[in-house]
Amino acid sequence: MAKVISISDEVYEMLKSMKRKNESFSDVIKRLARRTTIKEFSGVLSKETAEEILRVRDELNRKIKEEF
Repeated sequence: MAKVISISDEVYEMLKSMKRKNESFSDVIKRLARRTTIKEFSGVLSKETAEEILRVRDELNRKIKEEF
């Protein structure tokens, strides 16, 4: 069953900017609400690899925002 919620224009724009192609707003909220603990990543990435991933993520987010 669907529910109606109210969000501010600012939050709507934030969610809209995070929305992937063919993804609903419910999908975005579900993806963002998933809880991940730091323990899940302990020892998986080196500091350098983690920094590179964050750099690429930021670059991709910038490019996505430019397209919209």
